[in-house]
Amino acid sequence: MPSKQLEFRGIPINHLAMYLEELGGERITDTMPFLYKGDGWTANIITEQEIAFTSVFKVNAVQILFTANDEEILKQLIKNFRYKTTRIGG
Repeated sequence: MPSKQLEFRGIPINHLAMYLEELGGERITDTMPFLYKGDGWTANIITEQEIAFTSVFKVNAVQILFTANDEEILKQLIKNFRYKTTRIGG
């Protein structure tokens, strides 16, 4: 089963969880690592850490492991998830 681990910074973990649910994932576990299962895929929210760039500027960093039944499902899942996490500056 193909898999890919990605890191997302500056997005609250509850938003990332909501995006997985919007993509058809059902939350299976209530403690870390949070497991979501969808049609032909799973996603594990593995860790959340705080990263300090300076003594004042800090953001969260969330590691998510995506796994799918085949490469095409994985590519589509990550594409759709990245679309939801896109932030446009102004």
